[in-house]
Amino acid sequence: MVRERLFSAGGMKVSKMHALTVKHVNAAAQAEAYHALLPACSPEEVDILKRGRNANTAKTPKNATAEQYRKATGVETLFGYLYLRGETKRAHELFAIAWEAKNSAD
Repeated sequence: MVRERLFSAGGMKVSKMHALTVKHVNAAAQAEAYHALLPACSPEEVDILKRGRNANTAKTPKNATAEQYRKATGVETLFGYLYLRGETKRAHELFAIAWEAKNSAD
């Protein structure tokens, strides 16, 4: 969804698009999204976020804390859940919230 959003803006070199994508798709950014999404989620979605966050992970990446990585896993779990259920409209609604939170913080 990040690449789709950036691509639709148009007029951007591939290298810049990649750099902006990485800025939005990393554990720290997704951990921020976790906090932005919590108030907008239904109780079922909050449960999915928390289940993903609490899942046992083998290791953490070198550029993120364990807490950031766990929250990022929760966000990815929620979006994967919505995708598999065919709830793409809802996924796009939540993505818009996360996108706005990230861009207003910069």
